[in-house]
Amino acid sequence: MKDHALERLSACIAPSQPPVRDGEKKLISVVSGCYNEEENVRECYEQVKKVFAEIGRYRYEHIFIDNASKDRTVAILKEIAAQDKNVKIIVNARNFGHIRSGYHGYLQARGDAIISLVSDLQDPPELIKDFIQKWEEGFLIVIAVKEASDESPLFFAIRKLYYELVTRLAEIELNKNTTGFGLYDRRFFDVLREIDDPYPYFRGLVSEIGFPVAKIPYRQPARKRGITSNNFYSLYDMAMLGITNHSKVPLRMATMLGFAISFLSLLVALGYLFFKLLYWDQFNLGLAPMVVGLFFFGSVQLFFIGILGEYIGAIHTQVLKRPPVVELERVNFELES
Repeated sequence: MKDHALERLSACIAPSQPPVRDGEKKLISVVSGCYNEEENVRECYEQVKKVFAEIGRYRYEHIFIDNASKDRTVAILKEIAAQDKNVKIIVNARNFGHIRSGYHGYLQARGDAIISLVSDLQDPPELIKDFIQKWEEGFLIVIAVKEASDESPLFFAIRKLYYELVTRLAEIELNKNTTGFGLYDRRFFDVLREIDDPYPYFRGLVSEIGFPVAKIPYRQPARKRGITSNNFYSLYDMAMLGITNHSKVPLRMATMLGFAISFLSLLVALGYLFFKLLYWDQFNLGLAPMVVGLFFFGSVQLFFIGILGEYIGAIHTQVLKRPPVVELERVNFELES
């Protein structure tokens, strides 16, 4: 058992790239999640194809995993895949959410390195060249960091504030202002397969595993066409996932705040008793302090019950162990054999 564990550890930290057959170029997998992106998927495909034509020294596959789009996204992808066998398609049986769908797509890739690239063109494909260069220098993970964005300044400020908050709460040092856009060595995903997390916070796992990371700054362009499928619920879900997966601070804060409020309540009660004894006829308690105190303590309790519920929900997801997605069909994957 000990020798087996040492072999697995050595395989994870080995400095050399995964071996390929003599005379065969290494394979790079590009994984793009999509949902109702009929206006963007063709240009995304063409830009990625152009980048690899300029690089020249790698084979590549471009995997589109579609989350049951309701427009012509799948039809357009099938047209592209019929002409270019480098393009592979996974169509989900329903919309499983961008977290589960994207993660499943990564695990289906077979490249020596895997590049995460959204299909709405807010991840500039030209950065793939920089990713590969850093990978060739020996970095197992290369991530793009948003230093600026053409999106709404308010949304960008809120996102930065969230990253600062999660970084302060987390028990590990998380990477700020990243979306997952980057390159990941195959060994990173070999570790993820062993973790077998059905609903992962992908950006947190990058820091959790601890492989060497290179960071490339970029300015995120505005969305050219279409409307984002992200809404308040999906963004909130991602935000809470980052907190519950990497921090126990909210739970401990509930305990400490409970003690603090109990002590404060005792001081207020003693103060009221003192003034009532001192000014028995003039000092009237009234209903206002009772009503305000009741609503205050009720809101504090509901807030931390909600926090506790988020942690229980995360545990529930882990215990169910449902598959990330259920596939409806695949295109061009049969060529691998």
